[in-house]
Parts: sequence; structure tokens; C-alpha cells
Amino acid sequence: MASEYLTIRDPGKGEYEEKKSRFLGEAVPVSSEEEAAEYIAGVRKKYYDARHHCYAWVLGEGGERKKSADDGEPSGTAGQPILKVIEGSGCTNVLVIVTRYFGGTLLGTGGLVRSYTQAARAALDKAGKVRMCLCRQLAVTVDYSALDRLLYELRREGIEMGETEYGAQVTLHLTVESADSEKLIRTITALTSGAAVIEQVSEGFCPIGT
Repeated sequence: MASEYLTIRDPGKGEYEEKKSRFLGEAVPVSSEEEAAEYIAGVRKKYYDARHHCYAWVLGEGGERKKSADDGEPSGTAGQPILKVIEGSGCTNVLVIVTRYFGGTLLGTGGLVRSYTQAARAALDKAGKVRMCLCRQLAVTVDYSALDRLLYELRREGIEMGETEYGAQVTLHLTVESADSEKLIRTITALTSGAAVIEQVSEGFCPIGT
């Protein structure tokens, strides 16, 4: 299982024009084939009067699942160039779809490859990248007397803190990269002389550094 991967944070749009043909690119984060298919269907409906809706997607933490479609363009001139843009970005869990409005002039193989590549790249650039890391969510319960020392250490280490619950004791909800979690647990245990109660709530991929 991969411990981290790159994807995009938000949808991005880009446009490229070649001899009056317009290429409208959209890049969106997706987590399944069904989600990708639903988005493609929505774009087809939105741009119902366009001639082609070519796309590619890459899924899986290791980018192991891929698909591309030329949607009526000459084989290899649309879907594959879009797929190569996604692969070149290093991102996964991404769909890029490029809608073409025909401008009346045939572009040839080279012109199509260039146009679909540029529109896909423009959309991905607008979306921006985010690093997803395998993280653990911890619930750490301490006495109030230990709170200031613990908060100082967590901020110094750059640990992401979520909700804080105040009661007879204080419970901090923390997100830490799984690879660093055991070290953090040892640090908290030492700071509180073993008094902290540390519970692992869940583990999954989270955006880091955003």
C-alpha cells in the first residue's frame, strides 16, 4: 500500500484555440470509475452542441487504473495525449476531459495532439496539486497541568490539531503521518510522564501541507 500520492485539490479549467476550434479542458478530482463516468455525462449534457468530449482518467493510490477515450477523433490523437499529461503531472485520482468545438478547419494529427495536450495541461495547472499522505487520527487525553507543554511541542513539530474537547480533562484530536505516529506517541508519553491516554481513532489518506 502506498504511503502517499499526488492528486489535485480543486477542479481546474483551461482553454486552447487552434484555427478557430476551441478546446475546453476540465480537470477534476475523482475517486472511482463511477464518479468519473457521472462527471463525463454531466459535461456531455452541459456542452451538448460540441462535437467531441475526449477524456482520460487515472485512479488508485499507485495510479494503477487508467482509461482514455478519443470520442470520435482519430485514434491516439486525443485520449492518449490527455492521459500523458496526467501521467506527466504525477497525479492520480484525476479525470481530465476536453470538449472540442469544431472551427471548420481540419487540424491534422499533429494539430489535434497539440491542442488536446495544451487544453489538458492548462486545466491541470489551474487545479493545482496536493500531497495525500497515509495518516493516523489520534485522540490524546491529558490533565490541564500538562496542556501548555503539550501544545508547545505539537506546534513546534507542526502537528495538525483538530477539535479540542474540554471536560474533567482535555482531549486533543491530532492528525499525524502514520510513519511519524510512533515517535509522536513516545514524545507525548515522555512529556506527560506516561499520564496521557492516547487512542488511535482512524487511519486514512489526508492532505498534507495545504
